[in-house]
Amino acid sequence: MKRKRAMFLIVALFVVPLAISVVTHTPAAATWQTASREPTGLAPDPAISREPVVQVYAARAFGWRGAFSVHSWIVFKREGASAYTRYDVVFWGGPPYVRQNFAAPDGQWFGSRPDLLVDRRGEGVEALIDQVEAAVESYPYIDTYRTWPGPNSNTFIAHIGRSVPGLRLDLPANAIGKDYVPISSAIGRAPSGTGIQASLFGLLGIIVAPEEGLEVNVLGLSLGVDVAEPALRLPGLGRVGPQASPH
Repeated sequence: MKRKRAMFLIVALFVVPLAISVVTHTPAAATWQTASREPTGLAPDPAISREPVVQVYAARAFGWRGAFSVHSWIVFKREGASAYTRYDVVFWGGPPYVRQNFAAPDGQWFGSRPDLLVDRRGEGVEALIDQVEAAVESYPYIDTYRTWPGPNSNTFIAHIGRSVPGLRLDLPANAIGKDYVPISSAIGRAPSGTGIQASLFGLLGIIVAPEEGLEVNVLGLSLGVDVAEPALRLPGLGRVGPQASPH
């Protein structure tokens, strides 16, 4: 009986948050051609702010996928640069899927306002940008894309996070694809570049890390608890609790 109760609780912890996310998600009425990608004002104006900047964003994926996952991307500008460089992985248009300057650095993702996950400025950021550019070049899945379980846009950003631990990137639990790694890297760094992760192609795994806290992944759905900035990490819903401060 105790075993059955434990199994029921585990299933409920995965299924109920996901069901709530599906029921409450309202896809944009616009098509992907007409949905907004307008700037949100989250990125400093390069005409005013001359310091170097690195930012990472995540927004609900377009259409029905937004009930389950977010899309994430990274932007940066060097000291004195007049514009940002933005990198996304997107499926449209065929391989290679890594796209540069696909949209405004802080633009809505087809009608979904992004959350700012990383916001690094000033001293030491030029060195981080060098590392980010090297990580973009070393991404191993430039010609491969799968919505589930990866590799996808979140796999790309998690690869950068692992390669540049100085970003302290904490991708939300509903960034499906962040846990996808090849079998040769089944045990390694968590997406934040801190702590440790064990993952079987993003389908089954666990993370124990200062940034993510404790997180369990089953069939690409992640459930856990953030210890450093207390909150629940739930499938579909992502972070439930006080908003995490961008690093």
